Amino acid sequence: MQEYPVIVVGAGPSGLATAACLNQHSIPYILLEREDRFASLWTKYSYDRLHLHLPKQFCTLPHMPFPASFPTYVSKYRFIEYLDSYVSHFKISPLYRRCVEEASFDEGSKKWVVMARNLSSGEVEKYSGRFLVVATGETSNPYTPEIEGLHTFTGNVLHSTLYKNGKGYSDKNVLVVGAGNSGMEIALDLANHGAKTSIVVRSPGHVLSREMIYMGLIMLKYFPASMVDSLMVLLSKFGYGDLTKFGISRPKEGPFFMKVAYGKYPIIDVGTLSKVKSGEIQVLPAISSVRSNNVTFVNGKTHPFDTIVFCTGFKRSTNKWLKGDDYLLNDDGIPKHDSPDHWKGKNGLYCVGLSRRGLHGATGDALNIADDIKSLL
Repeated sequence: MQEYPVIVVGAGPSGLATAACLNQHSIPYILLEREDRFASLWTKYSYDRLHLHLPKQFCTLPHMPFPASFPTYVSKYRFIEYLDSYVSHFKISPLYRRCVEEASFDEGSKKWVVMARNLSSGEVEKYSGRFLVVATGETSNPYTPEIEGLHTFTGNVLHSTLYKNGKGYSDKNVLVVGAGNSGMEIALDLANHGAKTSIVVRSPGHVLSREMIYMGLIMLKYFPASMVDSLMVLLSKFGYGDLTKFGISRPKEGPFFMKVAYGKYPIIDVGTLSKVKSGEIQVLPAISSVRSNNVTFVNGKTHPFDTIVFCTGFKRSTNKWLKGDDYLLNDDGIPKHDSPDHWKGKNGLYCVGLSRRGLHGATGDALNIADDIKSLL
């Protein structure tokens, strides 16, 4: 049994932010990470053209701003550079290739007991701590939906975590499934590389530009969310027109409301919509079934494809290993309580970066958690 005051699970940006805040208070901790490096989603499982969707001032981690030389919208590679500096500056040393299999609160010792498998040796290691921080993030396990006949598809099938760029897809028929920000950007990247690109849009979504999002975030500091949402919808209609004829409809609820209530982010357009309007990217409805290289859609039409890229998001696995928590997280690994009370559970249990508020939310969580632990110690 290895004992530490604080056990942090997950060395993505949320876990790194928590570690830095604990370091600032000189609180000892251990940081467990199942991958072989920190922020693996950024360093191993993201596409090349990825940028932070929000201006850099909304994406800094605690106690260390981005360098002034960084552009307003930070690229994947510059963000990794920033994280490298962050880890070095705060002397963060995650324990890699430790996959947590169980974490439970021991009533006798009043401590959390964590069982983690060392993926290098295969052995199960045991850790004990007064405090446990869940920092495994909203994007822990890639999700691919079950589709009738998908196993018969004769082309390539991959999740967005395995897509890097459109090289090699020129003149190929590629279907992107999922019209969130990743799906829209990957579709744009494929079209830019000469692929015959189609994208599945199953549900209504708000389309906003970067400038609209920035304006909305600033306005939320001074005006009610309902007023800001109304303005965003008006600007979207003015900027993009009626998108229903292209297969994209707007929800009845506003973009910022939907983000908070359902975790559904607005689509931040970086050029995809112009290619949809020009016909370079074809919008299709939900998939009904797959047979060989043919995909049939709910409108009854069938199209052949060489590759299917699933941009269908992620699932949390917290409910599989976190035992005895009936207060903090729901079965999907999302906090049961709304902000600002979402980050603190019972018996020294916390979560960071699970409030659907991006890096800005993770920063606030990490600061709150470290301050709370310090007060209790």
